[in-house]
Amino acid sequence: MNRSKLLLVAIIAAMIVAFFALDAGRYLDLEFFKAQRHAFVAYYEAHPLVAALGYFVAYVAVTGLSLPGAAIMTLAGGAIFGLPWGTVIVSFASSVGATLAFLASRFVFHDWVQQRFGRQLRAINEGVEKEGGFYLFTLRLVPAFPFFVINLLMGLTPIRAWTFYWVSQIGMLAGTLVFVNAGTQLAKLDSLRGILSPGLILSLSLLGVFPLVAKKAVDVFKARRVYARWRKPVRFDRNLVVIGAGSAGLVTAYIAAAVKARVTLIEKHRMGGDCLNTGCVPSKALIKTARVLAQLRRARDYGLKSATAEFDFAQVMERVQRVVTSVAPHDSVARYTELGVECLEGEAKIVSPWEVEVRSGSGVTRRLSTRAIVIAAGARPFVPPIPGLDDVGYLTSDDVWDLRTLPKRLLVLGGGPIGSELTQAFARLGATVTQVEMLPRILIREDPEVSAMVMEKFRAEGIDVLVNHKAKRFLVENGRKAMIAEHEGREARIEFDAVLVAVGRIANTAGYGLEELGVPLEKTRTIQTNPYLQTIYPNIYACGDVAGPYQFTHTAAHQAWYASVNALFGMFRKFRVDYSVIPWATFTEPEVARVGLNETEAKERGISYEVSTYLIDDLDRAIADEEAHGFVKVLTVPGKDVILGVTIVGDHAGDLIAEFVAAMRHGFGLNKILGTIHIYPTLAESNKYVAGVWKRAHAPQALLAMLQKYHAWRRD
Repeated sequence: MNRSKLLLVAIIAAMIVAFFALDAGRYLDLEFFKAQRHAFVAYYEAHPLVAALGYFVAYVAVTGLSLPGAAIMTLAGGAIFGLPWGTVIVSFASSVGATLAFLASRFVFHDWVQQRFGRQLRAINEGVEKEGGFYLFTLRLVPAFPFFVINLLMGLTPIRAWTFYWVSQIGMLAGTLVFVNAGTQLAKLDSLRGILSPGLILSLSLLGVFPLVAKKAVDVFKARRVYARWRKPVRFDRNLVVIGAGSAGLVTAYIAAAVKARVTLIEKHRMGGDCLNTGCVPSKALIKTARVLAQLRRARDYGLKSATAEFDFAQVMERVQRVVTSVAPHDSVARYTELGVECLEGEAKIVSPWEVEVRSGSGVTRRLSTRAIVIAAGARPFVPPIPGLDDVGYLTSDDVWDLRTLPKRLLVLGGGPIGSELTQAFARLGATVTQVEMLPRILIREDPEVSAMVMEKFRAEGIDVLVNHKAKRFLVENGRKAMIAEHEGREARIEFDAVLVAVGRIANTAGYGLEELGVPLEKTRTIQTNPYLQTIYPNIYACGDVAGPYQFTHTAAHQAWYASVNALFGMFRKFRVDYSVIPWATFTEPEVARVGLNETEAKERGISYEVSTYLIDDLDRAIADEEAHGFVKVLTVPGKDVILGVTIVGDHAGDLIAEFVAAMRHGFGLNKILGTIHIYPTLAESNKYVAGVWKRAHAPQALLAMLQKYHAWRRD
C-alpha cells in the first residue's frame, strides 16, 4: 500500500476513533433529536442557509465515514426542514456521502482485492460491468441491505463512479421520502420500527425487483421486435437444424439425437469439417512422419552408429490422406444416421428464423422448418491482401495437402501454431524453409522463454526464422518468385518456390442468410452471441470457430453442448458457456501446452502470482528418452494452493497438461497432485515434481525449526 493510501486510511481511522472516543453518537440518538427539535427549528428559521449547509456537511461526513446514525439524521431532516426541502437536502447529501465512501473503498482496496481474488470475482465483475446499474438500484430499494455495506462493496467492483452516484441518487429517493416524511412527525415516533413496517419493506423490495423484471420485459420486447417481420410456422418439422458438420456441428447433432430430438445436420462439403480433412488430423499425421525422420537423424543420441530412411514425399502425403480416410468413419453420414441424425448434403440458407433452405448439388431445393437453428459453419484460412500474392500463387492449410512434390524452398508466412507446426514438418521432410513473422517472436501468445526455446530448436534444424519482418509485396522476376519484407525500416528480399500463408483463420459468416436476417458480427468478424450462444434471434445459436472466441476443436465441442442444450431446453433453463479452463497445445518440437494464465497475461491484467518451475532436464524418463529439455511452469495465487495457469514445454506436453486441466476444472491444487502416485519412470512425474517445488517454497519454517529441536532432544 502506497503512502497516499496509508494517509487516507489513517485520516479516516482517526476520525472514526474520535467519533467514538468523544461519544459523538449520543447526538445521533432519536430521543436527543426529539428533545432538541424546537431549538433546531428555531435556528433554521433564524439562519436557514447556515443551518442547511451545516446539516448537509454533517450528513455527508456521517455517510462518507460509514458511521451509524444516517437514519436518525434523515428523520431530523424532515423534522427541521419539512418534507420538500428535507427530501432535497437528504437526497443529495446521502448520495454525495455514499459516493465518497465508494471512492475511498475503491482507492484503498480495489486493486488489492482484484489482484488477489480477480479470478473468483470474474463472474461478478462481468455482471456488474453489464448490468451494475440494475443491481445497485435493486439494492438501494431493499432496506434489508445496509447502505454503508453497499457503498464499500461496490467500490471493489468495476462499476463507474458516475453510474454509482446517479443510480444511488434515484434508488435511495423512495426510502428518503419515507424517512423524511416520518421525521415531520418526529414527536410521535418512539422507534425506527414504526417506520419500516413489514408492508413497507415488502413494497420497497418489490420495487427493487422491478428493474430486473423490466429488463427481462425489454428482452422479450426486443425478441418480439426482431421477429416482427417474419411469419412463424404453425408447426415445425424439426426440433433443431444444424448448419455445418465440423466438430461443433457434429457434437450438437449428436447431443440432440441422444435426447431424442428430431435433428437435421447440413454439410455442403465434407463431414468432419476442417479438423478431419484439412486441420488437426492431417497435420498430426504429417508431423508424426517428420518426427520419425528427425529421430533417425539423431541416431547417435540413441547409441546407434547411423540410421537413414528413404522416402518419397508423394507417399508421405498419401499416408496423410490414408489417415484421414481411416478416421473419417467416426464423422461419417452412416454413423450419424445410425445415431438418429438426418444428414443432408448441400448448401444451407436461413430464409427465416425458423426455416432453412437446402440446395443439393443437383440444384434441388428443400425448405425445412425448425424450432431452433445452430450455426456451426466453421472458419477458413485468412489470406491478407498483400500486393502480388495472387500473382505468385499461394498455399494455405486447406490445400497444402494436395501437394505431391516437395517445394525446394518454402516460405511460411505466419508464426502462430499452424505456421510453426507446418514450418518444422516441411523442414524435416527436406524443404529449405523460411518462416516470416511480423511480430517480435513466433508463438506470441506464449511466454517469451517458450518462444525462444522453439525458435532455438527451429534454427538448430536449419530453419530461417525471420521475426519483425512485415510482408509488403510479392513479385515474379525472370521466373523467380520473391517476397519483399520490411525489417527495421529497410527492405529485405526473400526468394522462394512456394509460399504457405498461415496468418490466422476467419469465420465463415457469408452466404447462408446472416446478412438478410441482420445478424450482427463482432469486430473479430465472428457471429455476435450472448453468454448462452444466442444471436439476436433467441432461437438461433452459433458455436465453434464461427462464434469464437477460441478456434480449437475441443472448444468447439465444448460450446456445442451449451448450444444444443440451450436450444432444446432453454425455455426451462439456459446455461452460460464456461470458458474458465481452456487448454491448448502447439505440436512443434518442443511441444507446447498451456491452460489458464501465463506470466505474460498475468502481468498484462495486473494479477499477482507466484511461479513454481521444474526443469524437465532433471527427469529420469526424459534423460532415458534423450528428451531432457523443457519445463513445467505453474502460476498460483500468492500464499494459496490455487492454480492460475500452467505452461508445459517438452515431449508430450499436450498429454501432460491434462492433469492440471482437471485440477483447475475441479478445484484441487498442487498438494493433491503431490499426494498422487505417479508411475516411475514416466514423463508425468514432472507434474508431481513441480508440485514439490511449490511445496518446498511454502514449507512451514517455524514448525520445521521446532521439529529440528525436537529431534535433537530425542537424540540426547
